[in-house]
Amino acid sequence: MSRALLVIDVQGEYDEGTLPVAWPPRTAALANVRRAVDAATARGIPVVVVQQTEKPGAPAFARGTAGWRLHPVLDGVRADLRVQKTLPSAFSGTSLDDWLRSEGVDTVTLVGFLTHNCIDSTARSAAHRGYAVEVLDDATGTIALRNAVGSVTAEELHRHTLLVLQSRFAGVLSTDGWVAALDGGSRPAPTGLLASAAAALEMVAP
Repeated sequence: MSRALLVIDVQGEYDEGTLPVAWPPRTAALANVRRAVDAATARGIPVVVVQQTEKPGAPAFARGTAGWRLHPVLDGVRADLRVQKTLPSAFSGTSLDDWLRSEGVDTVTLVGFLTHNCIDSTARSAAHRGYAVEVLDDATGTIALRNAVGSVTAEELHRHTLLVLQSRFAGVLSTDGWVAALDGGSRPAPTGLLASAAAALEMVAP
């Protein structure tokens, strides 16, 4: 097993910018991002820093703006690879897949923002490419949404996204659990769609 930690879009827009993370509380989520980075670095696990980048004048993530810049929680971090992307998945239109394969990585661990958007997209893209995927539930976070379909709180969206990922695409665990898995040599796995569905049916069975 060879891991890489993908630090996705830990940028100003998600702190005091246009899309402030609402759940989990972003101060705690950011602290756990740094804990994960430090744990990876201490164990020789490569760290990939991914940055959403839009053209100057864009309403969010415009290159050179405060919202585009990496959050200070990443100050001093030595990235083994830095990736700039324009789509939700860190694999789309980037060199990430080629680099991971050249490094012999077979497992990717995701932290950062937003859970339902770039984390979800990257997790699915990684699974489709044959990687084992881990997502740290307390080192990710998201926002509330409201549109023509309805509305959802940030807490509900975060939990539901992680539930779907655990059912098929990723092993979801806490930062503490991940550090323990690193030291124990284990790799958390998805529950599986059939098993998740069966467990749900058991809840409603007479």
